[in-house]
Amino acid sequence: MSFKVNTLSPVLGAEVTGLDLGQTLGANLVNDIRQSWLDAGGLLVFPEQKLSTEQHIAFSSAFGPLFGAPGQPPLQETVSRYLHPEHPEIYRVSNKVENGEPQGRDRAGTYWHSDVSFRECPPTASILHAIEIPGTGGDTMFTNMTAAYDALSDAMKEMLAPLRAQHDFAQTAATQFAERLVVEDDLHGRNRAVHPVVRTHPETGKKGLFVNPGMTTGLEGFDRQESDAILGFLYAHATRPEFIYRHRYRQGDVVMWDNRSLMHYAVDDYGDQPRYMERTTGIGDRPV
Repeated sequence: MSFKVNTLSPVLGAEVTGLDLGQTLGANLVNDIRQSWLDAGGLLVFPEQKLSTEQHIAFSSAFGPLFGAPGQPPLQETVSRYLHPEHPEIYRVSNKVENGEPQGRDRAGTYWHSDVSFRECPPTASILHAIEIPGTGGDTMFTNMTAAYDALSDAMKEMLAPLRAQHDFAQTAATQFAERLVVEDDLHGRNRAVHPVVRTHPETGKKGLFVNPGMTTGLEGFDRQESDAILGFLYAHATRPEFIYRHRYRQGDVVMWDNRSLMHYAVDDYGDQPRYMERTTGIGDRPV
């Protein structure tokens, strides 16, 4: 089985055609997809796939262990009500409600972030299947944190090199989850971590920024005003238009992004139009 790769933007992303992700993929093909993913800056789009939930999990598992899989840690207690009732590997993102029960997390990720970066071993790939999409709106923006780092001055790179940042679910709980269910255990323990501000990608060896406004609470050793100034600059720099690819979904699109080198932002502009997506999240390594 062969596939074609078409570049989506100069800075980030590629579309892969010629593959049916519902079929069993051999090891060589999985390796080729992984390399294409890395070559594209950590973002691949597989257009208009027809996948069952089980096939989605099987495809995702080919790239490594998943949060929620048998014998693996859960993604997070707070989002447990939004997991698939039969497949805890699947995190559901949706504004739909059936019989009074939410069918997924409504308006999830409507801020710049890297998925659950507050874990000691944050994710590798998140793989999202767009099952039901609004007629207009509901895009996701992705920004290339490697390109953003490369564009910094040498002096700024030197200053950032030894710095470490605190990541804490409490940052998200105070904003995205305000007035929503928050499990107390999520505010402690495994949902708080310290990571380097500049991370070296374990597969490409490239350096990139690893901070995000949704989950990073501050820089170690700096007072609040100093930390906010440095982080504020990095966020503004990393979200410049030249580092961003914005994806407009088609029904069935599968989008695979690398949380080690990207931030993303779900655009909340579709009102009450129904939207339903399923996502798997790969378990990563401790950032260095």
